[in-house]
Amino acid sequence: MSQPFEKIPPSLVGAVLRGVFALPAPVKRLIAGAPVVRDGQRLALDAQLLLKLSRLEQRSLSASTPEKARQAITRAQQMITRVPARPVLTRPVAIPGEHTIPARLYTPKGLAEGSPLLVFYHGGGWVIGDLDTHDVVCRYLAVNAETRVLSVDYRLAPECPFPGAADDAVTAFEWAVENAGSLGADPAAIAVGGDSAGGNLSAVVGLRAAVRPAFALLLYPGVDFSTRRRSRDLFADGFYLTDADMTWFSDHYCPPEHRKDPSASPLLADDLSGFPPTYLVTAGFDPLRDEGEAFAERLREAGVPVASRRQEDLIHGFANMYGLGGRFLEALAEAAGALRTGLALHRGS
Repeated sequence: MSQPFEKIPPSLVGAVLRGVFALPAPVKRLIAGAPVVRDGQRLALDAQLLLKLSRLEQRSLSASTPEKARQAITRAQQMITRVPARPVLTRPVAIPGEHTIPARLYTPKGLAEGSPLLVFYHGGGWVIGDLDTHDVVCRYLAVNAETRVLSVDYRLAPECPFPGAADDAVTAFEWAVENAGSLGADPAAIAVGGDSAGGNLSAVVGLRAAVRPAFALLLYPGVDFSTRRRSRDLFADGFYLTDADMTWFSDHYCPPEHRKDPSASPLLADDLSGFPPTYLVTAGFDPLRDEGEAFAERLREAGVPVASRRQEDLIHGFANMYGLGGRFLEALAEAAGALRTGLALHRGS
């Protein structure tokens, strides 16, 4: 059944959102309601306000069909558009193989040839999301990390279930290394990164790619289909990504018999010692929080340089919300800074 807000253009809804977020903090608190505290963490006012307003559309990340869920995330992203002031040039890229993988190359204006490159995989539970839903995130990372970004449009489930997305992710990264010159990139400074499901695929690349990435940027990644952790129960509902959403995504992408395969659950890999230096960020109010932090701990135990950061007052998906400013922007800015620093240290080593 369609919702009444579907008839309102997303650009208009976005303008209203930006207006509300520009209000003084006391007014925003009145709208959002009493502070939310869970597991010793206090939800950021920005996150609480967005959750309160998003309930008006009565939407979730999952839906009755993948097609409807894809339409919903596209509409949601059109509401929060914000691009850096510095122009970013884009061009389509076709990655060859058994099938062509579409991609998009982002190059900040004035960036020198031979720059670092981030191979980026979008989030969306391996079922939804595309190049356009994460366009603003890629532009932000390109400008603020001083890097080219190659965003990969890997195959989605259920049309292409596991291991389709994982195979595409590895193919795309290895192709980028082999063709760095045509991308204007330094083949020795190619990082991998992504959010949520894209963080999962980035971790898979870190394990499987023939050439180790220079750096890994993992934004609230899902890394283990096999175990239900405490954060999944603590934040099962009401904080954007829900327990029901996670079940819906998992069932579409990865059959139970494959859920302990490290290409689906990289946390279960026997050896992580060859993984690249990593910045891994989780959100405090996220069902995926505990598995992401468990992966960071396993990296540390394996001797991998890792900076693990919990943005304890935020929710899953905060990178895509950066257009609203505030805490969302602060968290993404920190991730971009970590990427820039990690690549600079790699090139200087």
